[in-house]
Amino acid sequence: MSHKRIPKRKIVFAGGGAAAVVAAAILLPQANASQTGSDPSPAPAPKSLSALSAGDLASRIATRLGPAFAGAYYDQDRRQVTVNVVGDDSDLRAEVTRAGAVVRSVKNSTAQLKSAAMTLRQQATIPGTAWAVDPTTNRIQVTADRTVTGDEWDRIESTVESLGADTARIKKSAGEFKTVAAGGDAIFGGGARCSLGFNVIDGNGAPGFLTAGHCGVAAAEWSDAAGGAPVGTVQQATFPGDGDFAFVSYDDATTQAPSTVDTGDGQTVEITGAAEATVGQAVIRMGSTTGLNDGSVTGLDATVNYAEGTVTGLIQTDVCAEPGDSGGPLFTADGNAIGLTSGGSGDCTVGGETFFQPVTTALAAVGAQIGDGSVGDGSVGDGSVGDGSVGDGGDLGAGNDGGTAQNDGGNAGGYGGDAGDSNDEGAVGHGESAATENG
Repeated sequence: MSHKRIPKRKIVFAGGGAAAVVAAAILLPQANASQTGSDPSPAPAPKSLSALSAGDLASRIATRLGPAFAGAYYDQDRRQVTVNVVGDDSDLRAEVTRAGAVVRSVKNSTAQLKSAAMTLRQQATIPGTAWAVDPTTNRIQVTADRTVTGDEWDRIESTVESLGADTARIKKSAGEFKTVAAGGDAIFGGGARCSLGFNVIDGNGAPGFLTAGHCGVAAAEWSDAAGGAPVGTVQQATFPGDGDFAFVSYDDATTQAPSTVDTGDGQTVEITGAAEATVGQAVIRMGSTTGLNDGSVTGLDATVNYAEGTVTGLIQTDVCAEPGDSGGPLFTADGNAIGLTSGGSGDCTVGGETFFQPVTTALAAVGAQIGDGSVGDGSVGDGSVGDGSVGDGGDLGAGNDGGTAQNDGGNAGGYGGDAGDSNDEGAVGHGESAATENG
């Protein structure tokens, strides 16, 4: 696999909070005190994990803990995963520690946080608002953009206050949540420009690509050049509702659509598969307006109330984006696709929130695969949950946190933007970038 060194183009805004929480969590008392009065055995040190293996380990621990599991997050600097646990079951806490994770006691269970999110949806579904579970604070983070004022602001604020300060908090964003299909440099349809996210293969082995759902509902056919002949036809699109993704099949079944991404300057990255996002994970976004920008995942299962409707199940990040970046891919540094840009607020000067459609969910919905179809490509060690023990966890080693997933530049319209001129070198179907790095 060849790839370029990813430059850090902008300041990452909200990256250091997890480390402080993890540092405090490590000081938790040890379980399993000696029955003879001797000093307890020292707890094993947390394992050093890649982001991908941390997410896998957290999923296995969640299965074992059941209702006691209250989310998990990754500390990129320490390479450790912290697992939130509700209750005082010392045996479960000890299993989490033996598995290689840091244990953190919290108040709110996953069920309680989901209930709080449902209250928000029932009482405060207002365009310009969004919310997601933040496991680093064990609360629901609610965001209202600059358009939410007057009675609408009072309603969302009072709803958050009714949930309690320990369950939800609200902040104001200077930007505006948008998903207007315009402003990119990759694919064209119905007067809109959007980005091709990832080349994929459908269940019949035919080539196609993923893009944003709000692009898929805007036009049935897409071209690789403004005013050009269509190269792909939308087969499935979801927006708004349970996601923001579309699958477009190539009209020419012989189109070569490798899982290779052009990141500019003649450099390419092979996409080896798709991976689930983990809170705290370092991620990179490619866009035709601002190029490469990095940041971290700040929330999962996000709900965003766009003007066009409510979208659920998204990834929330602090990665910046600007008009023309929407629809571009979210990825990690070693070959795994993470998300498709849906929309957000802010820009790469003052920051903001950006939301992404999880690639794994989109692939499952349309019956397609990237690369060899793997979700990651490793094991989380030799631990087992079947025998009542979470096991040792294990480390996936160096890699499997990433991979760039830019397949074809350009941008899906979540941020509006001007139609302007485009640079359309290379066929969309060949995984070549049709985007211009302006940032």
